[in-house]
Amino acid sequence: MSVRELVVLGTASQVPTRHRNHNGYLLRWDGEGILFDPGEGTQRQMLRAGVAAHDLHRICVTHFHGDHSLGLAGVIQRINLDRVPHEITAHFPRSGQRFYDRLRYSTAYRETVPLTEAPVDSDGVLASTKSYVLEAHKLSHPVESYGYRLVEPDGRRMLPERLASYGIGGVDVGRIQREGALGDVSLDEVSEVRRGQRFAFVMDTRLCDGVYALAEGCDMLVIESTFLDGDMQLAVDHGHLTAGQAGAVARDAGVRHLVLTHFSQRYSEPDEFERQARAAGFEGELTVAHDLLRVPVPKRR
Repeated sequence: MSVRELVVLGTASQVPTRHRNHNGYLLRWDGEGILFDPGEGTQRQMLRAGVAAHDLHRICVTHFHGDHSLGLAGVIQRINLDRVPHEITAHFPRSGQRFYDRLRYSTAYRETVPLTEAPVDSDGVLASTKSYVLEAHKLSHPVESYGYRLVEPDGRRMLPERLASYGIGGVDVGRIQREGALGDVSLDEVSEVRRGQRFAFVMDTRLCDGVYALAEGCDMLVIESTFLDGDMQLAVDHGHLTAGQAGAVARDAGVRHLVLTHFSQRYSEPDEFERQARAAGFEGELTVAHDLLRVPVPKRR
């Protein structure tokens, strides 16, 4: 059975705390692992969470503030130390190429694994695989920042009662799936669309069009909620969201499971983030993330 889950490696914002490491998130999506925003200490958090360098296939960096990227050096060196045998692709804002290069070559080590660089400089599709399309959308932060979104292609769900009513069975089921019709019976008459799952990762940003484009219709939205609503002006000034704003985005976008993260050190009561997101009208499943938490992507309806 395929595994689709979020492994939370760190949940702090600018300053880590005794209980929260800098950012780091691994999305397991079938046979692939996508690492988002490896902040300082990510390599150690991977060890604690049971995540190996061999589990990684992509690294997606939203922007080059340290709490989202300082762990790149250690992760990349571990990839080489462990001689990961498959291709790994790194996505990051093209405007931060100099920071990526500095982190990748920050110390001496032996390169054994070629990393494919695929910088982002505009909204759109970054990669297409059999199980997902990876997209990016620009966000609003003091430095250039992009959010990421995975969209699984829609499939078809065969309807046994419809198949039986037309006398279709055995090898003919596969045939109508491949060819789109069997005699006078079309595939649409014996099946329905199985909507692909959607996942979005939204970090440091003010409210903007990109936030809504990323969140729209997601089964799981991982989104920053650095501040509580009482500190709205701080959020605006520093290019962040509040818990209430994150909840409102999820409400308006029809999100099924909202994961709040990237918390300022000024707060010690995580339950208040959930209360404010709920007060904004979000009624779906909600998780206030903590380090080393595993969150399954919701099953299809």
